[in-house]
Amino acid sequence: MISAIGNNVQECFQSLAQSKTGIGKINHLSTRHKDDFVAGEVKLSNEQLAQLVGDANPALNRNSYLAMLAAKEAVVHSGIKPNDGKRTGVISSTTVAGMGKTELYYKNLLEDAEHLYVLDTHDCGDSTERIADYLGNVDYVTTISTACSSAANAIMLGSRMIKHGLLDRAIVGGVDALSKFTFNGFNTLMILDKEWCKPFDENRKGLNLGEGAAFLVIEGEQALKERGGKALAEVVGYSNTNDAHHQTASSPDGYGATLAIQQALEMSGLTPAEIDYINMHGTGTPNNDASESMATKTVFGNNVPKFSSTKAFTGHTLAAAASIEAVISVLSIQNDMIFPNLNFSTPITDTQLVPETELVKTPVNTVLSNSFGFGGNCSSLIFKKVKA
Repeated sequence: MISAIGNNVQECFQSLAQSKTGIGKINHLSTRHKDDFVAGEVKLSNEQLAQLVGDANPALNRNSYLAMLAAKEAVVHSGIKPNDGKRTGVISSTTVAGMGKTELYYKNLLEDAEHLYVLDTHDCGDSTERIADYLGNVDYVTTISTACSSAANAIMLGSRMIKHGLLDRAIVGGVDALSKFTFNGFNTLMILDKEWCKPFDENRKGLNLGEGAAFLVIEGEQALKERGGKALAEVVGYSNTNDAHHQTASSPDGYGATLAIQQALEMSGLTPAEIDYINMHGTGTPNNDASESMATKTVFGNNVPKFSSTKAFTGHTLAAAASIEAVISVLSIQNDMIFPNLNFSTPITDTQLVPETELVKTPVNTVLSNSFGFGGNCSSLIFKKVKA
């Protein structure tokens, strides 16, 4: 994982444990909104990222650098060997792709052919191919782009392919770098907060954009056993639904989110009472937080588990959000910690749900992680502690 709160998993964990946000002044992205908004920016320049990756290809972009670094960390940490004969897939997700670089040249692209080479890395699939080439010797490569639920769907697809015997393991996750396009788009929707976002607060005004990448290695039980590996957690439930309510807004009653949570629970074999912690999507926008709150009340009634949104740490990282929060969910299970929902003070009037606002040290055996995207694409994942 690489994000605004750290350049690797350990640094990110330390920031979470110390309630240290990464959202602040924009330093690396050149945008007219630089002084208007705060964001969750990775604290490294493109030049520094390129050095860490060790690839001087001028067509490469920030998106690819972040993806390659996070994927490599996941592979190294897992201890897998790409050349050990196991069928390995790379399933990544992104929405921004290479536009962080191509948008710098599009105004004079037809007049100046010198910059045409950047088109080679523009499409969504390019960063996934870069990961595959960087890691070497993979058997399956694909890219998912379903807005803010993208990485959850990548985790789901990897899990399903292993379950059905198509792969032995999959490197899954997502990446998105900040770009002018996303800032302009979200500003047009009028859902950006100029100050720190306040997920689930009655007085929330919008989200803070962020950037980053996170990847996880998912393995079938047999493949893990054969190499003597150690699992950090188990993927026991997942679901993807679509309420088709609106191009960008969630349904007011949380219908799609409710179905995703219910179906993930059904697959896991867990009851609502057996969920210890919910890592909410919690963007800080009026619509999303109200909708997710309604869905949570529908599924859990008056017995809502401890919950928080961690986007006030990282910003909303779009296609990377679900994988960043999957890593956070696993960290929660590993360390028996629930990370706080920063900047909260007043419950939403209609639901009166109160997130955890301080670091909580408590046994965490199961985590539900929600990710809900534009177009009503709703995904929920459930992670469970592995028995010793």
